[in-house]
Amino acid sequence: MTKNILIIGICVLFSCFGNLTLNAQEAIQKDIKTLIQPSYLKVGDTVAIVAPSGILKHRQDEVNRSVALLKSWGLHTVVGEHVFKQDDHFAGTDDERCEDLQHAMDDPSISAIWAARGGYGTVRILDKLDYTKFRKHPKWVIGYSDITALHNQLNVLGFESIHAMMCTSMTKDQAGLEQTIATFKKALFGEPLRYVLEGSKYNKTGMVSAPIVGGNLTILHTMLGSNTSLDTKGKILFFEEIGEYKYHIDRMLQSLKRAGYFDDCAGVIVGDMTKLRKNTTAWGSSIEQLILDVLAEYDFPIAFNMPTGHEDDNRALILGKTVQLTVGKEQSKVVFE
Repeated sequence: MTKNILIIGICVLFSCFGNLTLNAQEAIQKDIKTLIQPSYLKVGDTVAIVAPSGILKHRQDEVNRSVALLKSWGLHTVVGEHVFKQDDHFAGTDDERCEDLQHAMDDPSISAIWAARGGYGTVRILDKLDYTKFRKHPKWVIGYSDITALHNQLNVLGFESIHAMMCTSMTKDQAGLEQTIATFKKALFGEPLRYVLEGSKYNKTGMVSAPIVGGNLTILHTMLGSNTSLDTKGKILFFEEIGEYKYHIDRMLQSLKRAGYFDDCAGVIVGDMTKLRKNTTAWGSSIEQLILDVLAEYDFPIAFNMPTGHEDDNRALILGKTVQLTVGKEQSKVVFE
């Protein structure tokens, strides 16, 4: 009898300690998911322009206009030493592109790092970067498309970043860029971001408040299986794409699905799906229906028509920041908290 009581007592004791351990683990996990928000910019701050990806051939004018734009906002600019270098497809060698980015990350006088363009190449330098000094002086990293690779790394390491226009958007004819530029400035200076999206019959209605993560679909797919693959649990996943066949998009979404990206996802926001290519064998349904078919088994809200991606109207998003997503058939709202 005494022996049985002792055994029961030990079991209860271990059970209590087990719960305490689980609670401690949950607290630690919660702390890890609380991302660091770099300081918003103010007049007099400095922005570094770097080119971690594709070549900037004949793009000097766009960079000059970008410098002028920042100056009009009261900001100083430094342009990376190797920005206009050429190494085949890339804006300089991997080491040169990494050097510019690393210098901007390490310099405490730099408040934000703005990618000159995307293209391809960021993934080649991800594992070369050292975040030791960046952790002491966090700063905003800005860009989209190929820069998604860097956004993912920052998110995994615990930092917010800005998905927004790049220098190559500053073409001579800036018609249609009004909201692109205005929302970029708001994100940079910490002004409220609130979007009302055009409705869609494909929208899956609902409301959720959660951090937003994501970016270019191809790059999200590229990160699978690496230490910079996103944790989407309890998050709203945003994605956009350009120049792909529908079956390529389906394949990438199926890969994300099989990797568990949607299992505990809080919601999905679909950005611009631009310049979709036509295959010799027609897919047979709209891109919206394709996405809904992949996500049919999930009950989280899905919003289409987010004006973010590879169109002129490319609204800024603060990745890692909590948003309130309200999805209806007539319209949707994305409000950053």
